[in-house]
Amino acid sequence: MQYAWLIWSLILIGIWLVVYVLLGSKEQKKEMLAVSFWTSLTGLTEPLFVPRYWSPPSLFNLNVLTGFDIESIIWAFGVGGIVAVLYEFIFRARRHSHLPHSERQQRRHRLHYLTIGATPILLIALLLTTGWNPIYSSIAALLIGGFAAWYCRPDLKPKMIASAFLFLAVYFLYFLTLTAMYPAYVEAVWNLPELSGVLVAGVPLEELLFAFSFGFMWSSVYEHFGWYRLVKSS
Repeated sequence: MQYAWLIWSLILIGIWLVVYVLLGSKEQKKEMLAVSFWTSLTGLTEPLFVPRYWSPPSLFNLNVLTGFDIESIIWAFGVGGIVAVLYEFIFRARRHSHLPHSERQQRRHRLHYLTIGATPILLIALLLTTGWNPIYSSIAALLIGGFAAWYCRPDLKPKMIASAFLFLAVYFLYFLTLTAMYPAYVEAVWNLPELSGVLVAGVPLEELLFAFSFGFMWSSVYEHFGWYRLVKSS
């Protein structure tokens, strides 16, 4: 099981590459690359989760020696890009256009930067003020941050809702590849006594909650940051 985390991360990159190649436009590929790059940096938060959430054997035993690992950066790169474009990938008749300046002046956009920063701000606050396992703090921060983004950008609601369920389905099927290759991996690596202990077809419930909340919030990041909206292609 020493290389399970690396192999599993590389499978995700394989999925990423398939989606990237099949995307319909250069604009969507740019979105996928940009979001993947910035999301990969969240892989540096791995010390928050090891060992309280899980303790996967990593390449060169890095997460034991340093708290960081290469696999987390690879994995974060993959999930970020997939979530960003999954909606456009499924519903192909969509393209980006800039929000008109007049719409940016609406009252709700006065909280633009606050709503963008809501998830990391909430995550830090929850980690500092609660004794929750960090996965629960992450799920809560993503959900609340998602609703903050929804308030600021209600036009993104269809993408956010659809992406939450789409990524949940994709991630569930993806996780089944891990349990198929390494049937005892979840019990060996996840800190189940600190979690709910609920497994759905061998997948920890917390992984599915994370996938849903991540798909909900992260799918709006590119449009929210760049003042883009999705419109139907002619």
